[in-house]
Amino acid sequence: MAEPIRVLVVDDHPVVRQGLRTFLDLQDDLTVVGEAADGAAAVAEADRLRPDVVLLDLKMPGGDGVAALHGLRAAGNPARVLVITSFTEPAAVLPAVRAGAAGCVYKDVDPPALAAAIRAVHAGHALLHPDVARLLAGDEGRRSEVHLTARERDVLAAIARGRANREIARELAVSEKTVKTHVSAILTKLGVQDRTQAALYAVRTGVVDP
Repeated sequence: MAEPIRVLVVDDHPVVRQGLRTFLDLQDDLTVVGEAADGAAAVAEADRLRPDVVLLDLKMPGGDGVAALHGLRAAGNPARVLVITSFTEPAAVLPAVRAGAAGCVYKDVDPPALAAAIRAVHAGHALLHPDVARLLAGDEGRRSEVHLTARERDVLAAIARGRANREIARELAVSEKTVKTHVSAILTKLGVQDRTQAALYAVRTGVVDP
């Protein structure tokens, strides 16, 4: 049996953290390894606990979610970040997505859907509400004009589906070294720093379905 997905819950309201912990710990494949009440504590706890997924609120005193995202990236923390927010205006989550969040859900999400979102983000998928994806598409005019070769588009689509380099190499019948070369070229052409941002680009521009 696979190890459970390790989740760090970040929210400034203790009752929210407790509620999330109680539900998530009922899932056989999820386990809450820690909690944090603000962005600064989130970065510190993520460094100490090395979670697979950080479930991150946006609006918090003492360092908000966007600051935490920047801190995680600066520290080179590999955790995937799923934003969970009470903001219902899609534009409010754009800074978090630009800062590297792999996905976003609203706090009125059904509990089973939240668990599914955590699993999807952990698997490498970009998880965006359609309204957020549409806003991002409108915000991507410069990058939408980037020319990718047919093979680079194939690799990008596979990245957006959460495939690792080895899996992509097997799917495309090429060497893993060739895949790494394509990935490097894709990141350079798109002007992004990592695979998550490349996957978000793929969703925004229709390379893969949202």
